[in-house]
This record gives sequence, structure tokens and C-alpha cells, in this order.
Amino acid sequence: MNKTLLVTGIGGNVAQGIIRTIRHLYPKFKVIGTNTKFVSAGNFLCDEVIEVPMSYADNYIDKMIEICNHHDVDLIIPATDYETYYLAKNRDLLPTVACSDDTTSEIFLKKSLTHQVFKKHGIPFASSDFPSKYKGEFKNIIVKPDEGRGSSGIHINPDNLYTFDDSYIIQELIVGTEITTAFYVTKSNELLGQITMVRHLHNGTTVLSEVVMKYDHKMTDILQKIIRVIPIKGSCNIQCIVSESGEIIPFEINGRISGTNSIRANFGFEDVKYTLQEYLLNEVPDKPIIKKGSAARILMDIIYPDISISEISNNSNTSYIY
Repeated sequence: MNKTLLVTGIGGNVAQGIIRTIRHLYPKFKVIGTNTKFVSAGNFLCDEVIEVPMSYADNYIDKMIEICNHHDVDLIIPATDYETYYLAKNRDLLPTVACSDDTTSEIFLKKSLTHQVFKKHGIPFASSDFPSKYKGEFKNIIVKPDEGRGSSGIHINPDNLYTFDDSYIIQELIVGTEITTAFYVTKSNELLGQITMVRHLHNGTTVLSEVVMKYDHKMTDILQKIIRVIPIKGSCNIQCIVSESGEIIPFEINGRISGTNSIRANFGFEDVKYTLQEYLLNEVPDKPIIKKGSAARILMDIIYPDISISEISNNSNTSYIY
């Protein structure tokens, strides 16, 4: 079976995890990777790599249409927040895009909008406001970009709030345990399953994680409430703080496959596989069977003997991992 997949943002760990899982499950599928820089570690995993503009550029969608038509792409898997939104918004011009619609994608792209929607429907979410409206309500605060950007641009208890405009939001900094829960919603709007991990971050990237099950019942209740009011499709990730009193408080949602996807796959939650089953193979996705365990990430090197950076192309280059 010959299928061609396009995975975006291959310079990041999200896309690289997605492609590693695709290679493991379906080694004969062709993988085209796109990125705003032609050479990255993701090149090593792809059959072909194509440089594209930033997703909000005027010519981004035209370029993606061109790539998809030229390579007969069957499925697009976005791996960044902005691309998820813009691809969803233009999905009628493209092959199948594995994500929710653009309205849902916009809700999760903007933390302020997530807060508004959750508050309207009585779903817990960290108290949030724009700097221009903040009245000093919280003892401790965290300031972060309102839109996307992963874990970059975060400031804890900054000395001067006047340096932040309303492209940022202020959230109450809650003391407790941070958890991350990936969940998958089928095309028929059913919660297929979930997995929750406690993780340790370095520069915004997970370096240690452990599967935990003691929050499953409460998380299922929260997820079902979200699904009832927001038309989610596919894989999402919700980040929460468990307060010292035991309350679970969401503070951010990624409306796409998230960065620990390759770790999750080894503990029974294979959201990349479910995505391919539903959106590419027209199969009923497997039911997750979660296993306990933990994982650590290490840094490895891709070595290209006698090749300059400008000559690196894709997985046909002579290279090895060290």
C-alpha cells in the first residue's frame, strides 16, 4: 500500500516523534517533511524535505497546495499550533488535514479565548487576563504569549508588567503538580482514551516523564465536558496543575498531536496510529490500553561524513546516528 504523508514543522520534536512512529508502524509510507528552514534534524527522517514560508505568510497555503498536488499527498499532519489553524482554515483546498476545524483550532491557539469559552461553560481553567486589564488580583503570576509558541516567552512574577502588551496574558501561578494529558476524540465525537503523565521540562521540552493513573477519573470528567461544547477531532493535549487541595486546573490546550507522542506510544496511547487509522486508512482506531512506566530523553547526533550543511537533503544522505 503506497501512501504519501506530509508532516509539518519537522525541525521540532513534535514532528520528529510523529515521523518516528510512522516509520515504525508503516515503513513503506512516503513521508514529506516541511519546515521554515530547509535543514534540520528532521531531514534525517524524511524521504523529501521542502522549505515553506511561515504559516501566516500570504503564500503559505499556495505553497502547501503546490506541494500536495505535485507529490499526491494523501494526508497532512500538522505539528505546530499556527499551521494547525491555517491548514484547518483552508482544508477545502487541501488533502485531508488531521485536526479539528479552524474554529476549534483558534480557541486552543489563543489562551485568552480558551479561558473565555471554558468560563462560559463552567469548565475549570486558570484565571487569565490581559495585562491592560489586570488589577493585581493574584499573589503570584505567570505571564506568557497569548498565542502558541509552546513554552517560550514565559515570565514568572516579572518586576514590570508595563513591558507586556495585550499579545500576552497573565495567569495566576498555582502551586502544585503539573500534569499533561493527551486524549483522542474520534470522528464520531467519542473520547477514545487518554493518558496522563507527570513530566519534567528543560527549556520547554520534556526530559523526564512518568505515567500516572490516579487522576484519570477527574480528567475524564473534565474532558467529557470539553468535548460536549467544543467540536474536537483527533489528538489533543491538555496541561493542568493539580493544586495542593487536589483540584485539577487546566491552563493550556494544544489542539494537535503534542511533543510526548513518541513516549506515549510506548505506554499504550498511540495517537499517531489512531490518526492514521481514522484519517488515512478509514479504520476504526484501536482502543488504548495504558501501561505504567517512565521515560527519559537523551540528545543524540546525526553524523553526515564529508557533507556540508548546505548539501544535507533527506534520508538518502549518507549518515549515521552516534
